[in-house]
Amino acid sequence: MDNLKMTCYFSPLPALTTAFIVILALALPCGAAHAQAAAMTTAVAMPAQVTAKAETGIELSAMVLADNEATLSAQMAGKISKIKYGIGQEFRSGTVLVEFDCAEPQAKLEALNAEYLGARETHLAKLKLQGLGAAGDLEVTLAAAAGEKAKSLVKQQKAQMSFCTIVAPYAGRIVRLKARQAENVAPNQPVLEIVATAKLKAIVHVPSALAVKLNTDSPLSIEIKDTGRKYAAKVSRLNARVDGVSQSLEVETVFVGDTTGLLPGMIGQAVFPENSDKAKTN
Repeated sequence: MDNLKMTCYFSPLPALTTAFIVILALALPCGAAHAQAAAMTTAVAMPAQVTAKAETGIELSAMVLADNEATLSAQMAGKISKIKYGIGQEFRSGTVLVEFDCAEPQAKLEALNAEYLGARETHLAKLKLQGLGAAGDLEVTLAAAAGEKAKSLVKQQKAQMSFCTIVAPYAGRIVRLKARQAENVAPNQPVLEIVATAKLKAIVHVPSALAVKLNTDSPLSIEIKDTGRKYAAKVSRLNARVDGVSQSLEVETVFVGDTTGLLPGMIGQAVFPENSDKAKTN
């Protein structure tokens, strides 16, 4: 054995197994040591491969959208007296966003109120005369009709007066101003755009092969580079038709939990877990 020269060649191995390989090289023949070292290398490397595979998912582009957004228009012809909020400012539901100069409609309302008061008094007087036999039924009926007509005109003008303001239909933020203070606008002319930011969603176009494996509440995550954060989400709606050209299905998702930093219009990467094909059976 002293004269026996043995040469063993080992391929480079991870640092974690170096100490064990040295021991094997001293205790075992070259072939056995090499085989045992290779087996240990595979055993050490395998968990890392499994972990990497488990974390791998299907990545698709996603666009963040608001649950509600609208363009608010003028419902009357008039002059804008005040725009109370600017771009980006938040407001609550029912908040007055824009006020119009309504001096003329207000004066007309007061005139109609006076006419209604006179018609009502005339009707009461006719009723008294009828009781005394000095007025006939026809006169009383016509006086009552005149009073009802004056009352309906007052109600109509009050409805018109409600157009003197633009009220927020829901809580949100101002996106764009399409008119300015002191401008005269026409009916149905756009004045401002608003968006609701309290509840956000994302649209993802999913390949049809993956879409058939999804259902509502299927989980996913959406990473937004602009914020540097990853947000949890779930599928809320699946479109009823696959696009014939791209062979993809539009999927609507909603965010679950904190959405700090998210704004409508942002683009991100939607990641569906590899086990998404199991979501259909669960």
